[in-house]
Amino acid sequence: MINDIHLGPLTIHLYGVMVAIGYMSALLISEHRAKKQGLNPDILFGIFWCAVIGGAVGSKLLYYTVNIKDILRDPSILWNLQNGWVVYGGIIGGVVSGLGYCHYKKVDFLRYLDLVLPAVAFAQGCGRMGCFFSGCCYGRETDSVFSIQYWQSDYAPNGVKLIPTQIYSSIGDFAMAFILMIYAKREPKKGKITAVYCILYSIGRFIIEIFRNDYRGAFGILSTSQLISIFILILGIVVFLWAEKRTV
Repeated sequence: MINDIHLGPLTIHLYGVMVAIGYMSALLISEHRAKKQGLNPDILFGIFWCAVIGGAVGSKLLYYTVNIKDILRDPSILWNLQNGWVVYGGIIGGVVSGLGYCHYKKVDFLRYLDLVLPAVAFAQGCGRMGCFFSGCCYGRETDSVFSIQYWQSDYAPNGVKLIPTQIYSSIGDFAMAFILMIYAKREPKKGKITAVYCILYSIGRFIIEIFRNDYRGAFGILSTSQLISIFILILGIVVFLWAEKRTV
């Protein structure tokens, strides 16, 4: 798999291209849906940039937490911005920063969160395709015909058949995005879209972690992301039940 495309002195990193496509797609999808729902596009734009910055910070912080032993041995890891991004950290950081922005603007955070999460799922699908090109987040070795091999990856082992976990994750994220957008057309109670996102993503992420083979930190038999997935699943169920009981 090729991640870098060289055009003379210019090098295009497909991982970065896919992440950029994901961000722009999320913004455009959210803007389109905001207009239909009568929500303020300016508030949405502010949430977007807070989520981008907060997501980057959260992603790095979780990566540093998981890899603290490696960082203590080699502090230069702290300044490596090319890799070391953790999706769950990005989600948590983006949500917290968005919450702070909505509190500052005195707008309904949960309503905007319901709005943007289907687009976030779509962006995650694009990002996982970036992982596929670069070779990060790779799967276990396999003899299955449904496999991929890398020859120039700086992350995945080269020359061996691997489970294409990035592709499976991407398909799941895109499917979740469309499920959430279809569900949103039913105009569910506030908070339910957020809850369904938490439930679907946490289950899918827990399962895909079983087939991944890159180091992601561990808590007993669980990876860091599997442990977080359990809490996110519980949160999603609680929010769904809470939203169901709401009368407005």
